[in-house]
Formats: sequence, C-alpha cells, structure tokens
Amino acid sequence: MRSFSKSMLAVLIAVAMLATLGFANHMAKSTPFAGVKANTGFVTAAKENGKLILTLSDDFVVPDTPAPHWQLVDSKGNVYLLNRLKVKEDKYNKTLVVPAYVKNVAKVQIWCAWAEALLGEASFEKTVK
Repeated sequence: MRSFSKSMLAVLIAVAMLATLGFANHMAKSTPFAGVKANTGFVTAAKENGKLILTLSDDFVVPDTPAPHWQLVDSKGNVYLLNRLKVKEDKYNKTLVVPAYVKNVAKVQIWCAWAEALLGEASFEKTVK
C-alpha cells in the first residue's frame, strides 16, 4: 500500500510540473514601455479560458494625460483603440481581455485619445495569439 501511495504522489507531482510548464508556455512578457509619458513597466499576455488577457505590471505608471487608452497593433500593422486606461481618480484598467476580432498582438501602446498622441509602446518578441 505504501508503494502505491508513493507512486501516486510521484504521478501527481509530475502532472503538476507539466501543468506549470504548459502554463508558462502560454505566457509572454513584453519589452519595457518606451515613450514620452508611458515609460515604466511592461505587459504580460496569458491565455485564460481560451481568451487572451493582457496585464500591466505593478510598476507601470498611468500617464497623467486626459484620456490614456489601451491600443493594440497586430502583426499586419492594424491598430485597435480599445478601453480607456483611467477609470476614476486613482483607479485604472490594469487588465484587458483582447476582443476576438483582434487575431494577434505584436505591440501594446498607450494612446492619448484626446491629444491623439502615442504616449508609450511595448512590444512582444513573438506575436501573441
């Protein structure tokens, strides 16, 4: 009985390790943001329940501009202006569920919709889908 328990434990550990490795393969980290106003932090991309989720790092600083937004650029250069970054005073949309019509993401930009200006940009080494 003990050998069965040890064998079962070994199998469970192996499965957990494979699951962790599989999850790590579905995550990507961007380059640091570079720009005139958005120049700290980075973005991670992960698949969750079949959806691509982008998350700003904890050290990202929301630019002090009137209307900063998430903007995505795909591998073909198509640009998608999406959610407003600031929600209320000190709250902001730290995560973004990428809409199904955006087939992949090559770059994440912080765009000021009011001034129509690029505030900063981070890119992925490989396009994320």
